[in-house]
Amino acid sequence: MSHYNARVIQRIEVSPALLVFRIAPDGWELPGFTPGQFAVLTLPGSAPRCAMCEPEDEAAPAEKLIKRAYSISSSSRVREFLEFYIALAPSGALTPRLFALKVGDGVWLGQKFSGLFTLRDVPSGRHVVLISTGTGLAPYVSMLRDELQCGGPRRFAVIHGARHSWELGYRSELMMLQSMCANMTYIPIISRPGAEPVPWSGRVGRIQDIWASRPLLQPWGFDPSPDDSHVFVCGQPGMVEEMTAVLQGEGFGEDAPGRHGEIHIERYW
Repeated sequence: MSHYNARVIQRIEVSPALLVFRIAPDGWELPGFTPGQFAVLTLPGSAPRCAMCEPEDEAAPAEKLIKRAYSISSSSRVREFLEFYIALAPSGALTPRLFALKVGDGVWLGQKFSGLFTLRDVPSGRHVVLISTGTGLAPYVSMLRDELQCGGPRRFAVIHGARHSWELGYRSELMMLQSMCANMTYIPIISRPGAEPVPWSGRVGRIQDIWASRPLLQPWGFDPSPDDSHVFVCGQPGMVEEMTAVLQGEGFGEDAPGRHGEIHIERYW
């Protein structure tokens, strides 16, 4: 690919294997999108790979275009760049090449944004619970940046799981939103507290088990139900499947084409 249509304008290291990229169009205007949608990033096989990556599972030919879809984490009101929260797959095809990019480097950014994992079909009178692991948090950050109205009638809750505290991307922003907005609740969870350099005082375990402890009863004053809330679940497929089953056992129905429901799911990888 001799010509890229976008460039990296900022890269923020959350951890060595987690980066926030800001990518700006080069010579064209970003079209609109709905928070929760994704964009496609592309690099050729000839692009260098990062130093900390492992040998590719299957070596990509130099001329091959490697494409992957990534959820957008920036607000739709920001028109200068798109933001992405990306985890390194050390032996993968695209992420080791993305992690090798420096500020100013080029990348191909698809000009059409897609996806149905949005708040569009959630009735205005319903609260929203956003459950995720890892970089499955990305679409929720976009939603909150657009849709959270501090002090508004709609409650939002973010329940985010990671192995370690340093892998809880956007933690400072979410904690700030919780401190500013009475209708915003943030529940970070880690699964490996033994590796923490400072003792972790937050919740520990799997999201599925934390949910069983009714974590929103105290901050909300009630448990979310199908009558008043919609639940979004995004991230590791095993967690998505288990949480969907748990929620269905509580009376929530999965949203699907031709059938409206209160569970909205997005499986990563």
